Amino acid sequence: MRILITGITGMVGSHLAEYVLREHPDVEVHGLVRWRSPLVNIRECRDRVFLHEAELRDLHSLVRLLETVRPDWIFHLAAQSYVSASFVAPADTMHTNVIGTTNLLDAVRITKQDPKIHICSSSEVYGQVAEGELPIRETNEFRPASPYAVSKVGEDMVARQYFLSYGIRTVRTRMFTHTGPRRGDVFAESAFAKQIAEIEAGVMVPPLRVGNLDSVRTFADVRDAVRAYWLLLEKCPAGEVYNVGGDRTMTVGQMLELLKGMATCPIAHEVDPALVRPSDVTLQVPDTSKFRTATGWRPEIPLEQTLEDLLEYHRSRLRDPLTLAA
Repeated sequence: MRILITGITGMVGSHLAEYVLREHPDVEVHGLVRWRSPLVNIRECRDRVFLHEAELRDLHSLVRLLETVRPDWIFHLAAQSYVSASFVAPADTMHTNVIGTTNLLDAVRITKQDPKIHICSSSEVYGQVAEGELPIRETNEFRPASPYAVSKVGEDMVARQYFLSYGIRTVRTRMFTHTGPRRGDVFAESAFAKQIAEIEAGVMVPPLRVGNLDSVRTFADVRDAVRAYWLLLEKCPAGEVYNVGGDRTMTVGQMLELLKGMATCPIAHEVDPALVRPSDVTLQVPDTSKFRTATGWRPEIPLEQTLEDLLEYHRSRLRDPLTLAA
C-alpha cells in the first residue's frame, strides 16, 4: 500500500508519517514538499519516506506527482492554516486552500486514478455558534468568521462537489483544536509555551503576551488526531463528513493557567491588543459521536501530557540550534 501526505513537513503531517511508519510498517509513505519546505519536523523519519517536489497551486506539478506516486490513499493536510495571517493575505489563503485543493482533486480526475482522499477541513467553518446549538454537529450552519474559515468552507465544498460530480472518493473532517509537539508558535497554546520556555531560560523578559483568553475550545492531542485520520480512511465511506475533536473543553485562559503551572518560575501575563483578531470564534464544543460510532476512535492522551510535551518541545528548541528555524 502507498500513501501520499501533503503537508508532510508540518505538525500534523510529520506526526502522521511517524504514526504510519510505526504502526503500519508495510505502508510506503510519500510526501509532497516545496523546495523551501523546512525538513526539521521529519528529521527522525526522513530516510524512511519518499519526498516529491510539487506545488498545490500548480496543476501540472500535481499531475506529474500523481503519475509518479500513484497513491492508494491521500491525506491532504497542506494549507495556509494561520487564521490571523488570513486577514493580512486573504487572497493568498484562498488560493492555497481552495484552488490548491481543487488542483489536487483535478489532478486525480485527469490521471484517472482512484485513491481514497482525506480532505482536512476545519471547525472554523461553523464560526460563532449560539450556546443553544452546542455541541456542534456536522449539520450546523456555516458562519465563517475569517478569510481562513471561508477558505475551509470552499475546500470542504469542493471536496463534496468532486465526489458528487466525478466519483472522486473524498472523506472530509472538521477537526477541532489539536496541538502538541511541533505546533507552530503562531497558535495560542504554542505561543504561550514558547514564551514560558524563553522566560525560564532568561531569553525573554516577562510578562507573557496573550490575546483573547475568553474563547472556549475543546482540545485534542495531535497524536490522537493522526490516529483518527488513519481510521477515517480505513473505516469511513467516501462522500461523508465528520467532526473530530477531543474531550477537554475550557477557555484559552484556563489552558494558559495549566501551562503556567508547569513552568519552573512564576509567569505573569498581559493582553497585547495586537494579538486580538478583528473577529473571532469564541465557542467551539464538538459533537463527535458520528465519527466515534463509525470508527471506535477515542482520544487517549490527556491534555496535561499534551501541554507538558508542547512546553518541553519549546525548551528543546532553545537547547538545540538545529530546530530554531522550525
